[in-house]
Amino acid sequence: MQDLGINVLFMGNNFLRLLGGLWITVRLSLISVAMSVVLGTLFGLFMSIKNPVTKVIGRLYLEIVRIMPQLVLLFIAYFGVTRAFGLNLPAELSAVIVFTLWGTAEMGDLVRGAISSIPKHQYDSAAALGMTRVQSFVYIIVPQTVRRLIPLTINLTTRMIQTTSLVVLIGITEVLKVGKQIIDVNRFKYPDAALWVYGVIFLLYFLICWPVSLLAKKLEKHWR
Repeated sequence: MQDLGINVLFMGNNFLRLLGGLWITVRLSLISVAMSVVLGTLFGLFMSIKNPVTKVIGRLYLEIVRIMPQLVLLFIAYFGVTRAFGLNLPAELSAVIVFTLWGTAEMGDLVRGAISSIPKHQYDSAAALGMTRVQSFVYIIVPQTVRRLIPLTINLTTRMIQTTSLVVLIGITEVLKVGKQIIDVNRFKYPDAALWVYGVIFLLYFLICWPVSLLAKKLEKHWR
């Protein structure tokens, strides 16, 4: 047991450091998701406007963000923008900006899809009942849209948590960075520590994302 790499997890405060790094990952994800929900909802409403100009603008932004890898956006925001404009942009702020831009595009498309999925007869029924467009939107369209969006938003949260692991490449000491530090320090005494450290990191991600994914499936099944 003395030579097992798993021992490195219980040396000093290594495990607590991993949890601290995980919290940084989760915190960045939650901040980005919260901002994405707000901005993405507005963006989705913008894309739902029946106007050729708004459709072109919305589609252009959506395609650019989707085609461009998040890692490239991170490098542009953290390395490119800071040098080009002389800004002192912290790594965590750069990450939040990039993931919010990405999340806004994804959330906006979800909102647009949810609104467009409402059958036309719902609008006609509201008009037949004497409701104005604002009343029909508030009392009929919005509640149905929210029910469709909640499971999808939860799924977006899990994707955001997984994708924020990329921030290790711009110097943020999140859980993967902490794991690599632990492995490097103990690479001679515990040469097989990488298996255990990364295995625990995988387990931590699983314990966070799996219940969230189950919740999304349960809500989707319940409201279907």
